[in-house]
Order: sequence, then structure tokens, then C-alpha cells
Amino acid sequence: MSSASAAAPAPALASASAPAHTFRPATRADLPAVLALLADEERVVDPATVVVTAAYESAFTAIDTDPRNELLVLVEETRGRSGDGTVVGCLQATYIPGLGKGGVERALIEAVRIRADRRGGGLGRTLMERAIARARARGCALVQLTSNKQRVDAHRFYAALGFTRSHDGFKLAL
Repeated sequence: MSSASAAAPAPALASASAPAHTFRPATRADLPAVLALLADEERVVDPATVVVTAAYESAFTAIDTDPRNELLVLVEETRGRSGDGTVVGCLQATYIPGLGKGGVERALIEAVRIRADRRGGGLGRTLMERAIARARARGCALVQLTSNKQRVDAHRFYAALGFTRSHDGFKLAL
């Protein structure tokens, strides 16, 4: 869904001691931070070091202008500066129409990442719960995702959110 036409961002999460977090569609300005999250799961990559190629620009534009795709980010707000902050999580949601399940849409969630130094504090749960709520509000009857077989910790995380293993996935590189 286009950033310009997206619904208002979800309210920020906050407590007396925790920073506020906003869940919203990514903007072009977020692209280096999202690419940094995707570049390496095991360490923090400085977004300033990421080269945004024409291919990335094109892919972002395609996602941003397609009403069936959303690149969503979780942003840790800078104290006292709403709308400004650090991207600490991201995912892509694709909404797929289908004839199964009575003709309702399903949501496919991919490229789920939480910044390496921010894992273990509930941000992943927040990111996924907000994405699931967004899919539900859209009328999706199912949320599905795939995860590399070697990502055992991620599998436990998804199971704790209520996801169940139901299919084996196959890929064909072209």
C-alpha cells in the first residue's frame, strides 16, 4: 500500500522507562535502514554504509505503489521527537487474493527482521502482532510465512505467536 494512502500509523508504544515505538509503512527515507536490517541478521549494519542501488529503488517503488504490498517498519522514536527515530524492525506484507477459503485474501509476511542488538525485548512480537492486526483489519482469513529451516530460534518465535507448521515449501531459483 502506498505510504501516501496508508492508514494512519498505529499509536506509539510507551512506558515510563521504555522508548516509544511506532509501526508504520516505510518511506523512501527508511530504505537504507531496512536494507541494513536485511544485510546481516547477526550484527548491526550502519545504514549510512548501505548502497541503495537502482534495483533497490525500483523494488521499493513497486512495493510502495502496489496496494497489495506493504513494507512496514517499527521505529524507536527519539525522545521528545515524534516522527524521528531509528528503524529497529521491518517486514514485508503481501496480500494475496484467492479462491480458497471462500475467496478471501491471505497475507504473506516475509523479510521479518529486528535489529541484532534489540532482539529479546519483545520488539519482534510487537512487529508481528501489529502486522497480524493489520491483515485482520483488511479482512484476511489467514497469515502465512516461510522461514529458512536453519532459523530454529525464529521457528520457536513464530510458534509462540500461534503459527503452526502446515506445509513444506519449495523454491526454484531462476
